[in-house]
Amino acid sequence: MRDTYQEQLDELASSLAGMCDDVARAMRNATRSLLDADLQLAEQVISEDMKIDDVRASAEHQAFGLLALQAPVATDLRVVIAAIHGAGDIERMGDLALHVAQAARRRHPQSVVPDEIKPYFTEMGTVGVALAEKAGRVIRSRDLEAAVELEADDDAMDDLHKHMFTVLMDSNWTHGVSAAVDVALLARFYERYADHAVAVARRIVYVVTGQMPGPLAV
Repeated sequence: MRDTYQEQLDELASSLAGMCDDVARAMRNATRSLLDADLQLAEQVISEDMKIDDVRASAEHQAFGLLALQAPVATDLRVVIAAIHGAGDIERMGDLALHVAQAARRRHPQSVVPDEIKPYFTEMGTVGVALAEKAGRVIRSRDLEAAVELEADDDAMDDLHKHMFTVLMDSNWTHGVSAAVDVALLARFYERYADHAVAVARRIVYVVTGQMPGPLAV
């Protein structure tokens, strides 16, 4: 019985780590669709988002089943609670990648992002994907050091997000209000995506130590 119970806990963690891989792929493809005005790739991200939602629902069902049938305590209880909250964070990351793809589809065949700021969104995509992939590794390994590092890794995204507002407020901006709104919203999507990855890592800190790090609004 104990072996089966532990297998169920391991399977739950594996599902969440797999979700991180899924949302990393979604953001990678969404960024490519944004930068290349690739309608087919945008449609792929949009259609695949439902799979991420389904995995979240399955993980939550499994977690609530463990609570009801196994009455976990101590670390096991923290694993289940962190899984319930973490599944929501990761699913939201998928939604934010979806929003990026939807922006690319909405403006097609035009590019949403002016050429001169595409490098910034390339970097935001790279940082976001790396954060999601690292969150997946943290879930699998429960590596406390890596979990703490992930919050520091997020600083690069915060800096890029802030820089976007500097660009938009510059007197040399010539692309109009509509483009500025698109860019501001897109930058916000990437920044929130990264924040949810940090939230996932914080929940692993909670699993390992029993202490939740300071609050992060997500």
